[in-house]
Amino acid sequence: MAKGKDGGGGGNSNDSKYFTTQKKGEMHELRMELHATEKHVKVDAVKKVIASMTVGKDVSMLFTDVLNCVQTGNIELKKLVYLYLINYAKTQPELTLLAVNTFVKDSADANPLIRALAVRTMGCIRVDRITEYLCEPLGRALRDDDPYVRKTAAVCVAKLYDIAPELVAERGFLDTLHDLISDSNPSVVANAVAALSEIAESSGKDVMKVSAAVLQKLLAALNECTEWGQVFILDSLAKYTPADGREAEGIIERVTPRLQHANSAVVMSAVKVILSYMELMGSSNIRSDAIRSLTRKLAPPLVTLLNSEPEIQYVALRNINLIVQKRPHILENEIKVFFCKYNDPIYVKMEKLEIIIKLVSEKNIDQVLLELKEYSTEVDVDFVRKSVSAIGRCAVKLERAAERCIGVLLELIQTKVNYVVQESVIVIKDIFRRYPNRYESIIATLCDNLDTLDEPLAKASMIWIIGEYAERIDNADELLDTFLETFEEEDPAVQLQLLTATVKCFLKNPEDTQDMVQRVLDLATEESDNPDLRDRGFIYWRLLSTDPEAAKMVVLGDKPVIEDDTFRLDPGLLNVLIGQIATLSSVYHKPPEAFVVRRAAGISADDDEEDDDDENYEDGDTGEGDLLDMGGMNINDSRGATASVYETKSPMNKVCGAEKSNGIEVYAGFRQVNGTIRMEMQMNNISSPAEIQGLAIQLNKNSFGLSPTSQQISCNPPIAPGSSGIATVELVVTPNMLAPQSANQPASPQVQIAIKNMQTGTVFYFAVDFNLEALFSQDGTMERSVFIESWKSIDDRNELYGTVSDIPPENLDIDTVINKFKANNIFFIARRPVPNAEGQEVVYFFMRTITQMEFLAELTFKQGVTACKICLKTENSSYGLLAKQAIEYLLRDF
Repeated sequence: MAKGKDGGGGGNSNDSKYFTTQKKGEMHELRMELHATEKHVKVDAVKKVIASMTVGKDVSMLFTDVLNCVQTGNIELKKLVYLYLINYAKTQPELTLLAVNTFVKDSADANPLIRALAVRTMGCIRVDRITEYLCEPLGRALRDDDPYVRKTAAVCVAKLYDIAPELVAERGFLDTLHDLISDSNPSVVANAVAALSEIAESSGKDVMKVSAAVLQKLLAALNECTEWGQVFILDSLAKYTPADGREAEGIIERVTPRLQHANSAVVMSAVKVILSYMELMGSSNIRSDAIRSLTRKLAPPLVTLLNSEPEIQYVALRNINLIVQKRPHILENEIKVFFCKYNDPIYVKMEKLEIIIKLVSEKNIDQVLLELKEYSTEVDVDFVRKSVSAIGRCAVKLERAAERCIGVLLELIQTKVNYVVQESVIVIKDIFRRYPNRYESIIATLCDNLDTLDEPLAKASMIWIIGEYAERIDNADELLDTFLETFEEEDPAVQLQLLTATVKCFLKNPEDTQDMVQRVLDLATEESDNPDLRDRGFIYWRLLSTDPEAAKMVVLGDKPVIEDDTFRLDPGLLNVLIGQIATLSSVYHKPPEAFVVRRAAGISADDDEEDDDDENYEDGDTGEGDLLDMGGMNINDSRGATASVYETKSPMNKVCGAEKSNGIEVYAGFRQVNGTIRMEMQMNNISSPAEIQGLAIQLNKNSFGLSPTSQQISCNPPIAPGSSGIATVELVVTPNMLAPQSANQPASPQVQIAIKNMQTGTVFYFAVDFNLEALFSQDGTMERSVFIESWKSIDDRNELYGTVSDIPPENLDIDTVINKFKANNIFFIARRPVPNAEGQEVVYFFMRTITQMEFLAELTFKQGVTACKICLKTENSSYGLLAKQAIEYLLRDF
């Protein structure tokens, strides 16, 4: 096996032979080899077991055989056995207890490697009963003479805190970790800091408590510990608030050498500390000189990161984006390093463009325009669009360079490349809004290219220009008339701009446009189902018919000039993100709480779900536009509905008769409880010769990747002959349990199961149909706008239709359905009446499985009819039928 980070080894380059496919009878042979007397045979056998485990084979049946090998003085064999135990301990908690004596004995071994290995393994085994035995060895290890044992024990405290936080506090392990920060060994200090940081992160409490004395110890250890130890220490320093500018300057001086480190994570963590402390250095002349000096020192390491592989470049660029917004002077002279190379991946190119726009100034605009013009001839359409957009953003940002930017855009328009022309029109509209009445001489050129416009945003931009400057365009009404010919087929954004532009044209030239404005108002108010368009049409109509002068003030009034949005992050958010440099927050440009959900202690899952739902309704109330452009939408607030609490239940079906299982009749079904998938079985002991006390279960590979968390099922109390009982199996989703799936073939709902009665030795087999609602995730909510985009983006060929008949009348109340569906993790999006169909309502729902499959559903209800129409859309077409069946079952069976 590969040499571990903790030292030791145990393998060589020939270990790949253990991953070759084994022949039949493999398990029996392995069992025999595990009981061999020769040590090398045992080591080879355990290596084969580990190799099988690594590639996803289930070797849990060898647990006791592997466990017997733990009593050895061979450290290589011991490490392999411990690795196996870590992997299978959770599925075999009772048998794992047999190894406890060995763990305790090894934790007092003369060899420090074995002592550390025992403590580390006990910490990695997440079984509650093991933790009871871990405390004493862990307490000894934290005070061990050997630094390797101490540093291993420090990390083990964080693992123990994750399982039993009250135990860590009770045993005083946190105080011991604080003592280890004063350790003479820098690796021990780094691991203690890492453990305290992890505990602080998971608990939300400041357990680190960096004082002035602790600070000096951290700074002393910084130069001597490993690179990842330095990262942990630097991250802790970033959270420390210095007493004054002098202390901040002293810490920065000690941290600055880390900017030259070869590891990019160390560099970024050092940058984070320096940027955080620069705010505290004050504004005196001396301090200003120090800040300028630091600014010069920060540029080279950031530039060096751009010579790394593309993935690191991308992360560095996302962080640099934040740094440039906070302190643009750091890289103001380095804009050339952000020019795109021909072989850069598209995601790197896009980020470089963003930073170029932030660094562009009047000194370098000519360079930048040449570069952007070159990019606009590339083959990647998205990159070309972004480059053209960047030219427009430079014009908006730099007033003196706006004319040069427009010159470049006009040159690009002359290329007649469709997408280049369209993007140019879009950005020129923004330039007109930024600098009104200054560059209108180019309108004629734009009008010559009307035929190339076929995208909604480009059309809407051109129509806005025509309406805004109708008095300067001789044939403005004719140009608008060409767009009006396809008014009903146009995108809503184009229709809205056409309506406004036509009214503007009428107000400026009423004699020639009377018929045109009447036609547009008729189309908007009588033919359209879009409520935004209808409302705007009615407002214009009433303004024009009652007070044309007021209409001029409203429609032709001065509009606020658009602002440069290059530095668009809120200053408060920017400060938060600067403190999160080198984390996911700095890549997403969002604070941690925006994408990391921590369940607070004492809050039930139901409480969280209710809060999420409230938030969705509020989002829905403020949403713009109508769902799927299908008429007026009411986001009805289901909080006003009957607050019924529904409990999920398993659809219990008979799956095994007594004749097939030596007297045991089995009913089974699936449901989800607090995020855990369960299979529930009702066992009827009809004629079994003995009580049913213990069962073992095994699942075949299936379409859902389901496997039991434990193969042992205990029946408590035992099920005597002639009586019944319930057995529950907790399931998890694991990729290696996924059955091969044929393309475009419906997924099989069947889960094949084998059960062994441990009392009689009888093995019986059956299959249960899995109900997909048990797989729906608790975090399956979706924003209304995202739902709309998802619905539109899914191909119509991936739609499933059906009608559910004979629904009990009490189940047809929409509020009742919403509450019922919510209990099964099917989340309400919106509801609306069907236009021109009295008594009909359409309701939209969304569901996402634990495996990230998404389903969008439209349900149509009609008053007085005990049926419901279903339309379901999904990209996961193989599972669409199962999702539709889940909805049908929930509608019928309340």
